[in-house]
Amino acid sequence: MKQAHPGAHPINRRSFLRLAGLGGAIYVSGLSGWSSAAALPGGANEDFFFIQLSDTHWGFEGAPNPDARGTLQKAVTAVNSLEQIPDFIVFTGDLTHTTDDPQERRKRLREFKEIAAGLKVKNVHFMPGEHDASLDHGEAYQEFFGKTHYSFAHKGVNFIVIDNVSDPTGAIGETQLAWLAGELQQLPPQARIVVFTHRPLFDLYPQWDWATRDGAKAVELLQAHANVTVFYGHIHQEHHHMTGQIAHHAAKSLIFPLPAPGSQPKRTPLPWDDAYPYRGLGYRQVAAESARPTDYKLTELPVLKG
Repeated sequence: MKQAHPGAHPINRRSFLRLAGLGGAIYVSGLSGWSSAAALPGGANEDFFFIQLSDTHWGFEGAPNPDARGTLQKAVTAVNSLEQIPDFIVFTGDLTHTTDDPQERRKRLREFKEIAAGLKVKNVHFMPGEHDASLDHGEAYQEFFGKTHYSFAHKGVNFIVIDNVSDPTGAIGETQLAWLAGELQQLPPQARIVVFTHRPLFDLYPQWDWATRDGAKAVELLQAHANVTVFYGHIHQEHHHMTGQIAHHAAKSLIFPLPAPGSQPKRTPLPWDDAYPYRGLGYRQVAAESARPTDYKLTELPVLKG
C-alpha cells in the first residue's frame, strides 16, 4: 500500500492504526500501569494524546543522512497535518548536534527553536540531551528553553522531566534526586506518572553510554508508585524494557538510526539507503483513552519522503 506524503493529506487515528499494520510502525496496547490505574480527579478520565520527537541533532551534517537539514521540517509538517490536534508535543533531547564552539551551539539552539515554532501545537515541552548540555552544564540550553528538569500535570497524569545529561558524567545528581523524591512524595501510590528523560535510566549498554550513572536511584524512587511509564531517546531506535512494574520505551531519532545494543563493535550510525530513504527514522503518538484504560496506545510513525 502506497503511503501518502504527510503534508498532502490529514492523518487521523484510523490512519495511525493502518500504518501500524505496515513494517515501519508498531502498535502496543496495555502498557504498564495504565490498565490498572483508576480514574482520578482533575480530568484523568479524559482521552488525550501527545507526540514525542527525539534526537533531531540540528546542525549535524554527514552521509548517514544527506537530508539532515530537511528531516526536522518534514517531521514538523507531518505533525501539523494531524487531523486531531495533540494535547502537547515533547522533544526528548539532543535538539542540536554537539559543537565545541559556544557561539555555534547557541546558533544551532536558536535555529532549532525557530523551526519548532512552526508547529501548530504551541504547548511544547523541551528537554536537553548530552549534545545540547554536557559541555557547558546546560548553560546555553537554559538561555533558550529554561529549566532542564521540571514537572507538570495534564488531565490527571503527572509528568516528570529528569535531566541526566547536563552532568558530563551522565548522572542525575543528588540535588535533582532529592527534588525527584520530593515530587513523588506529593503523589499517592496509585498516581499515574509519566517520566521523560534522555538517557535510559537502566543499564541498557553502558559500553556505548546507554545508561545513567545513578539511574538505579531514580528507578528505586519510582518503584514506590504502581503506575509509571518512562519515555526516553538517546539510542536512536525503538526499544522496550521493564524494571519491575515500570515500562521504559525508547524513541526513534529524526536524524539517523543507531545499531541494536552490542550488535556491532562500534556505535556508528546505520548507513543511509537511497532505496529506502528515512528508514529507521520516526516519531510517535502516545494516547490515553479513558473508556477502556487498556487502550492506552503507543504508535510509531515513520518519516516519509517529501
